[in-house]
Amino acid sequence: MAIFAIEHMEGQESTPEALPIWIVLEYAHMLQLVAGSISSSQREHTSSVLFSNLSDHSATYLTKQLDARKATDATNPHSPYATSTTKIEAYLADHDIPKSKVCLLDPRAPQALSPADAAHFDVFLFGGILGNDPPLDRTGELRRLGFPGRHLREIQMTTDTAVGVTKLCVEDGLTLDQIPFIDHPTIEFNQHESTEMPFRYIVQKDNGGPLMPTGMKDCLYEDMNKSFDF
Repeated sequence: MAIFAIEHMEGQESTPEALPIWIVLEYAHMLQLVAGSISSSQREHTSSVLFSNLSDHSATYLTKQLDARKATDATNPHSPYATSTTKIEAYLADHDIPKSKVCLLDPRAPQALSPADAAHFDVFLFGGILGNDPPLDRTGELRRLGFPGRHLREIQMTTDTAVGVTKLCVEDGLTLDQIPFIDHPTIEFNQHESTEMPFRYIVQKDNGGPLMPTGMKDCLYEDMNKSFDF
């Protein structure tokens, strides 16, 4: 059983919606990716997702959002999850997890993730940065804590994609070369409007497009239209 830990590194909101909707969508998608098996494995999954470094307000809001989505989505399995207001370093100390058993997914790590890493690590740690373009290397804040690191190749992924790729690799036994990717896909909204995403995604089996959270396309379209409001 692995823990997929997301150290929340976005700014905290003071509004009733403690987290922007696109963050909620990506975090909810992680529960599906960890619970499900994109590679069609039928074995039981017991891994979980941890969201750390949340404010009290954000932790409460995220729990309500994730539970509501799980209750209304009977077709997709969701992994167990926990929220924490402590930073990951303190959480690991409280649960007696040594740093040597934690793998930081780090684009600057010298070694790529492989299925063999499943035997070496109990926790796979991600910076919940949600994809700055260009990358700001805020993973450096976690790198300085001394965790062993692995990279997922050279092209930046959204955090939920990175979680899904890691799950496929360490739990389903796929090498990075065996996972189908699509880079910088164009998302078409209608005949006249589209946007190019500056990230790498897992290929969705049924249509060959990028595997994205449910509702993300609508969220992108809404944000695009907001940018033209004066």
